[in-house]
Amino acid sequence: MTSKHWMILSALIAMGGAVQTAHAADFEDFARVISVTPQMEQINVPRQDCRTEYETTQRYRQPERQAERSNGGAILGGVAGGLLGSQVGGGNGRIAAAAAGAIAGALVGDRMDNNNTNSNNNYNNQPSYETRPVRQCRNVDSWETRTNGYAVTYEYHNRTYTTVMPYDPGSRLRLHVALTPRP
Repeated sequence: MTSKHWMILSALIAMGGAVQTAHAADFEDFARVISVTPQMEQINVPRQDCRTEYETTQRYRQPERQAERSNGGAILGGVAGGLLGSQVGGGNGRIAAAAAGAIAGALVGDRMDNNNTNSNNNYNNQPSYETRPVRQCRNVDSWETRTNGYAVTYEYHNRTYTTVMPYDPGSRLRLHVALTPRP
């Protein structure tokens, strides 16, 4: 080997020692875990609560057009009543009975002929009820508890430290120790 090669080899060995010395201050060790406390937070996750209710409404029917009254029943009733009245009694009593029969017959005939016309008015004034489903929805707060980390208290070389970690480390905590000299 030439002297040039020895110099390069000596420089490499010296650099390797320096690199080893720089890394010698960084190492891994374990600490004893004293306590682990989950860090909890409350989060609101709103949701929609819906249900169907039934609503009853009252409404009135539209009045129908009132039918026109008929005179046919009164005329027929009057003729029939007059004929029946004329069969009763004699002389002037017969004329009076015929007149009374005609009047009574006209009233009965009118009522029979126009009976349906008046009864519809009361029916139209009666309310009707209608029930229909109505969907009711509202937003409701829904709180959830979540763990967002762990407060870990550990002991290393008779000193106590606390840090927050994303997981529970168990009974031992792996540490990366880096020693640096003070200037």
